[in-house]
Amino acid sequence: MHESTPLGKNKPISERIAGGPGLDGRQTVAASIDPKVLQSCVHCGLCTAACPTYTELGNENDGPRGRIYLMRLVHEGQLPLDERVRQHWQLCLDCRACETACPSGVRYGRLIEPVHLALDELERRERPLARWDWFREVVLFRIFPYRDRIRLAIWPVRLLQKLGVYDFLERLGLWRLVPGRLGQMLTLVPPPTPQGPRLPRFLPAVGRRRARVAFFVGCVAEAMFRDVHWATLRVLQQNGCDILIPPGQGCCGAIHYHNGDREGARRLADANVAAFDLDEIDAIVVNHAGCGAMLKEYGLHWQDTKQQARRRFAAKVQDVNEFLDKLGLTLPTGRIEAVAVYHDACHLAHAQKIVEAPRRLLRKIPGLVLKQLPESEICCGSAGVYNLNHPDLAGRLGDRKLQNILSTGAQIVLASNAGCLLQIQREVRQHRAPLQVMHPMTLLDLSYREEPLPREI
Repeated sequence: MHESTPLGKNKPISERIAGGPGLDGRQTVAASIDPKVLQSCVHCGLCTAACPTYTELGNENDGPRGRIYLMRLVHEGQLPLDERVRQHWQLCLDCRACETACPSGVRYGRLIEPVHLALDELERRERPLARWDWFREVVLFRIFPYRDRIRLAIWPVRLLQKLGVYDFLERLGLWRLVPGRLGQMLTLVPPPTPQGPRLPRFLPAVGRRRARVAFFVGCVAEAMFRDVHWATLRVLQQNGCDILIPPGQGCCGAIHYHNGDREGARRLADANVAAFDLDEIDAIVVNHAGCGAMLKEYGLHWQDTKQQARRRFAAKVQDVNEFLDKLGLTLPTGRIEAVAVYHDACHLAHAQKIVEAPRRLLRKIPGLVLKQLPESEICCGSAGVYNLNHPDLAGRLGDRKLQNILSTGAQIVLASNAGCLLQIQREVRQHRAPLQVMHPMTLLDLSYREEPLPREI
């Protein structure tokens, strides 16, 4: 009988991948695959319809069932680890829609994420010079996780936007002449909006205090969507929350972790754990799905002496939609006469299993008509930096998302994640679609303040 116990079985999944003398590439990747999760898949195929890459490409190997079957063959030594196999795995967005669709409860993320880590480390070990990636090492690891560096990096784009040149150049299609991921990144910078002042360390509840929370700021979200942070904080205040904003917090670590640097992610995670005093708060509130999913999984990714502290931290984390729904929303009074649709951010709906809470909150806004979005659960193509690494497929998914939104006749599309907002905003802008793209907290904030919709978001 084939021995299914993986190499290094007593280590956590994310640390079974370092390999060592005598291990070839296949064995290194095989060691990252948890056989218990692998064997829980019965290959029924119900996940395929939920998979964005299978939906677009129609290739069984580019769906969850096919990828799991490839993992099984590699794990058992029946299939060589060639470039075709790697490509099928690397095309996965890690949106985890298959987890929602799976009747057997297969935790697909706990298969594909360690495999992605293993492939990345394997390629750097096999070809250390050829695989040095300036974009990954400089932009992703040394700019994206630091909000002040992001602001500095996009300053030239902001200047072009304020001068009215950016929009003109985009209409001419000149950004396509900027090569590779840098060109893709230029097209994702959102229009300038008033961001508000720096966030304070404390904000008091309005009226009777109902909860005391800490707010997670993040990196990209703070650099590009501070206005959403302010809207979130005002909504929390209106719902009776004292809010602490601890110094010393930073990037959640998802950028590092999902791009192969689990040690860098660990350092960022531990800095965040140290920054929050859990004894004085009821919850750590986060308003972007990707950050929230990463924070909630701090206790899973590494096993060491700090694991218990990470688990305790993770247990306090709540998405703002989840938190307000549990708390009981103070009813907003300002009417917003508009038709809206809500797009399910993958790492909110599938990773955190939060689907109805945002919709329940939005339905309490007077005058708002919330329509059902076709294929709301299908990824918009952002998926962290997927839209930078795989722009063609991400573009197809973005266009698919926009066409579904337009089919509803909505005036507003809402999403609870920075990546989704950036991706959908780009599609709306490039297609000149008559849509406003907003975070749910922005719309709730307008209702609480009894302010009309702005002409442009």
